[in-house]
Amino acid sequence: MKIGCFALVNPFQSMTDQFKAIKAMGIDYADLTDNHCGGMLGVEYGFTASISLDSHPQKIKQMVDDADISLTSICAHANLLDPPAPDIYGTDEIIKAIRLAHHLGIKHVITTEGDPKTSCGHELTNDQRIFTICDKLRSPVAWAKELGVELLLEPHGIVTGSVGGMQILLDELGNEEAVGVCLDTGNSWLAGADPLDYVKTFGKRIKHVHWKDMQAAWEPKRGTLYGCGMAQIPLGDGVVGIESIVKELASIGFDSATTLEITGPENITKSVIRLVKWIESCVAA
Repeated sequence: MKIGCFALVNPFQSMTDQFKAIKAMGIDYADLTDNHCGGMLGVEYGFTASISLDSHPQKIKQMVDDADISLTSICAHANLLDPPAPDIYGTDEIIKAIRLAHHLGIKHVITTEGDPKTSCGHELTNDQRIFTICDKLRSPVAWAKELGVELLLEPHGIVTGSVGGMQILLDELGNEEAVGVCLDTGNSWLAGADPLDYVKTFGKRIKHVHWKDMQAAWEPKRGTLYGCGMAQIPLGDGVVGIESIVKELASIGFDSATTLEITGPENITKSVIRLVKWIESCVAA
């Protein structure tokens, strides 16, 4: 099991600096986290950690090589419930992320439906949500299949935040060789689900894991929120039950990449130590 880190470690620093900070903590893997189309002022002037989906792949490869790390995924978290618009991250951006992943030799592109921002998005019935999510993902799935990339759905919305909703999406999209699941331990728990149920239900279709533990203070909000960006505590200090999830993943033979979505170098370092311990105990057993 590879342990990587969310490439947003330090605020107001470039992606190059994020990669170097990850390596300085003794971590060899990272995701390509924030990204955008075209250019961005903050990137040009070094205070935004984002990568253009229109970048030449060699530019990114050089950045990664200089930091001596490996990329395991590209995040393409979208808004798939609101009507399409030029300023909404959606189908076009997911396709660009898949193309870029192909050129970089990255296997996983991770997406989700996100939270709607318009009244139209909020008023959708569940059947309408399923239809619009799948409608916006059919072209990305075709690109992923063609280019040998796996498009992974993450619990980060009202549909993916339940095992039943995720199952309907997977069944509707088909193409099992190109569509899988990225388990987010904190997001699934926050949505009101049990992360263990994702592992038991989807098994080997889980291709990547985002690690987050959640404080007990979040418990009253369970079932009302469908994701949070970063955990504020190290793995094992919260109520999600990370060790049991590690054991369940080991029991299904999971041996792929994972990503820590945790703020603060100290919290990240503690999480790595604990993860390694739990993983090794599974191997020993």
